[in-house]
Amino acid sequence: MTDAARNPGLPNNWPVLSMKDAVAFLTSPGTPFEMETVDVRGVPTRVYKSTPPSLRAILDAGRAFGARDFIVYEGERLTFENHYRAVTAFARVLADRYGVKKGDHVTLAMRNFPEWSIVFWATVALGAVIVPLNAWGTADELEYGISDSGSKVAVVDSERLDRIAPSLPNLKLAGVVAVRTPANLRGGADAFEELIGSPDGYASLPGDSFPDVAIDPDDDATIFYTSGTTGRPKGALGTHRNMCTNLINAMFAPARAMMRRGEIPQPPDPAGPQRVMLLSVPLFHATGCHSILVANYATGARVVMMHRWNPERALQLIEQEKVNTFGGVPAMVWQVIESPDFDKYDTSSVDGVGYGGAPSAPELVTRIKQLFPKSAPSNGYGLTETSSITTTNSAEDYVNRPDSCGPAVPVCDVKAVNEKGEPVGVNEIGELWIKGPNIVKCYWNKPEATAAAITEDGWFHSGDLVRIDEEGFIFILDRAKDMLIRGGENIYCVEVESVLYAFDGVMDAAVVGIPHRVLGEEVGAIVQVAPGKEIDEAQLKAHVGTLLAAFKVPVKIEIRTEPLPRNANGKILKGTLRDDMKKYATAV
Repeated sequence: MTDAARNPGLPNNWPVLSMKDAVAFLTSPGTPFEMETVDVRGVPTRVYKSTPPSLRAILDAGRAFGARDFIVYEGERLTFENHYRAVTAFARVLADRYGVKKGDHVTLAMRNFPEWSIVFWATVALGAVIVPLNAWGTADELEYGISDSGSKVAVVDSERLDRIAPSLPNLKLAGVVAVRTPANLRGGADAFEELIGSPDGYASLPGDSFPDVAIDPDDDATIFYTSGTTGRPKGALGTHRNMCTNLINAMFAPARAMMRRGEIPQPPDPAGPQRVMLLSVPLFHATGCHSILVANYATGARVVMMHRWNPERALQLIEQEKVNTFGGVPAMVWQVIESPDFDKYDTSSVDGVGYGGAPSAPELVTRIKQLFPKSAPSNGYGLTETSSITTTNSAEDYVNRPDSCGPAVPVCDVKAVNEKGEPVGVNEIGELWIKGPNIVKCYWNKPEATAAAITEDGWFHSGDLVRIDEEGFIFILDRAKDMLIRGGENIYCVEVESVLYAFDGVMDAAVVGIPHRVLGEEVGAIVQVAPGKEIDEAQLKAHVGTLLAAFKVPVKIEIRTEPLPRNANGKILKGTLRDDMKKYATAV
């Protein structure tokens, strides 16, 4: 029986090609996805032959899109040519005014503004390393990122500048650049607009060449911080090869879907209609930066930014800008399709809805197909350490297996292993290990953490428990790392637990996820109060809120006097507590 016969939502006789045959055809000699093996840090690694050699090469090639709009933000429009001129100008500022050279680190901490893209491209085109920090972070979290990364310059918006201002004298920066910050709030920071001019003047910038810097594919390019189990985040050091590989990975899924349905993928038509993407996730995450900013720039697409996420505003922009693709995390898609204003707007331009970064209900696929009949829904799996994409599941494959994150992209090897690191059988549960040219070089200044996560022969330990079926489709079952995901934001339980322990009267603490239909999970906590002490839930939440970002604050803290359940080894039985906390799923 064919997959189509088992699933009435699939076309008759689908799939025309097996997954193995489709991938073999797409990666055969002479195709855009042809592969070869090269040496990457002493490890033979399979790569795409067509991978651009550096982000600088992608930037230079994108200038050819000229007068097309690249970024649209709240009424502002920035063309590819003017964006390139602004990037060139700011690169000169970094080099000439602040002495930034190849290998130096530049912190970038701001919400999604057009300037985010300018700073990113200017930094990496110099051969310097961009360090995007989570704009939701507290002052302490931002200061840690700047200090730990050893950044030479920090580029921030007004909100981030206000948070770090008290610590600036201790951060040893050669310069601080403030974006969209009123003069009376800048302090000693330089105004971005005074350094290269305002957006309406970008067209008159010289657009001259960058300083002559040789950039190798395996040179350092990015440090994205990912939460660690020690309570402090780790800086994942990525290379130009990592990010450029992700660009080709992003192009692979649509081609594979066409092959599976018996169609031959065609090369993109530069003169064809411009694609339009609604950016609804932060650029400081790998998804926003690697898979949206870089990928859309490289293909000449228009990126529509929002000042802040709002489903009704998203619907307005979909109609206004004729958006083809939107998504982010499942929560955002749910909010759009369940908006009371959904029927007020024309969403007929949408032909792609993609998401990842959090658990999603299989029923979401059905709703997407109902409301966006032209769309090919997709999801995938990736981590900061895998430079975004590792697997993709799209179109008919996603309809057929809505509970899978898909098979690995061609340049990635994956396996599920047991506690000894030995591969388990088909559909047996094991930890997912990943190998490929998208794996980051290391954790910045953390050799022990690097050694624990990446083997000498290049295998990255994801910490996620999976099963892999006979066709290579991966099913995420649980997270071996003590982590939960709220609306796409990773939250490590030990970080919140450490803060809870610091509150007077807390004897024991455990943090677990509370199921949430839209966000995936909310943060929940159980604490044991010390004998003779009294603890107020509201005060405890406020305490956490003063030390951690708001999205990490538990929505429910259950206070107990009896000990928390533990196993014979003394470890808290979080499975039991997770089940206990499900009773709050509809109450919070």
